[in-house]
Formats: sequence, C-alpha cells, structure tokens
Amino acid sequence: MLSVSLERARELELVGEERVDPADLSARMERVGISFNDPDHLFYLALEGQAVLLSESFGAETRQLTAADASVFEDFASEAPEEDLDEAFVELDHWLVFGTFIDDRLVSAASMYPWSGTRLADLGVITLPAFRGRGLGRVTVRAMSAEALRRGYEPQYRCQLDNAASVALALASGFTRLGAWEVIDTGE
Repeated sequence: MLSVSLERARELELVGEERVDPADLSARMERVGISFNDPDHLFYLALEGQAVLLSESFGAETRQLTAADASVFEDFASEAPEEDLDEAFVELDHWLVFGTFIDDRLVSAASMYPWSGTRLADLGVITLPAFRGRGLGRVTVRAMSAEALRRGYEPQYRCQLDNAASVALALASGFTRLGAWEVIDTGE
C-alpha cells in the first residue's frame, strides 16, 4: 500500500485507488527522483494485549520521568552508546518519558511523542549495555505504553529491519508486527 499526497500522486501519474504493479511503481518513482529511507518494522499492541497491559502493575523502580529527573537522565545519556541515542531518539522533553532504576541509577529509558494530528505515539527505548538481557527495557516499554493507552493513544514501536535486539524487545513487550514501512527520503 502506498500513501501519497495529491501532488505526489499527480507526479507519479496515479489516479484514485489505482492498482499499480510494484515494478511499474518503482520505475515511476525512479523517473521522478524519489528514493526511500531504509525500511522499518512497524509494531502495535493487539487489543487483547492492551487489556492485559492495562491490568498490570509495575514496581516502584519503573516510573514516569519529569523535568526534575534532568540530572539522572543526563547521566544516563552520557553512558548510553552514541548509536543508541541516535537510533532510539529517547529525549526527556518528549510527551511521555519513563525510566527504570537500579539502586537510584537510571538504567533504561523510553520516550514517546504523538504524531501530529493522530492518536499514534511513536516510541524509542534505550537500556544501558551493562543492564541488557534482564527485562528492564521490556518493563519500561510496557509501563509507558500502559500510560499512553490510558491517555487515549496507540503505542507504535518502530525499528530498523536489521536491529534484531529491538525486534526481540518489541515482541517481548507484547507488540505484534504489522508490516514494514518505507518513507520517502527528503534529504533532511
């Protein structure tokens, strides 16, 4: 399925809900100079999974982060691998931010931001390397996703196709793969 603006549809000579052979569509896109970013997996919580999630309770070590947590978040970010910070896009000033602590140290953090004009909340998560494999990312994602659901938002988990650890975390957190998603590369 392809979703494009009316302007792009005209540029690609697409009419209405026309069915186009994928090879023909690729040729049209190449002809007008459209290229794509690398595809992402797209995961959502099934309705039955949402109900289970909303009934869960999470320990005191996992909680919502606020501006008052700036110093602990800064310490966390200074320890996180640069690649994780770039790919996961976890920020303290996002719409919803959760963290999991061990001995008052932030070791896993996740954040969400709603997509403009939608009830979808895109999420990212980082767990410090020394603390991976303990389920801390899972509990952080689940606690934050439960709060997003309570606020009327649909959690959305995206990750690159080759990020096996993130795919495993999405599945362990109760998400189901909907498909792959490719976005036009705007050069920005």
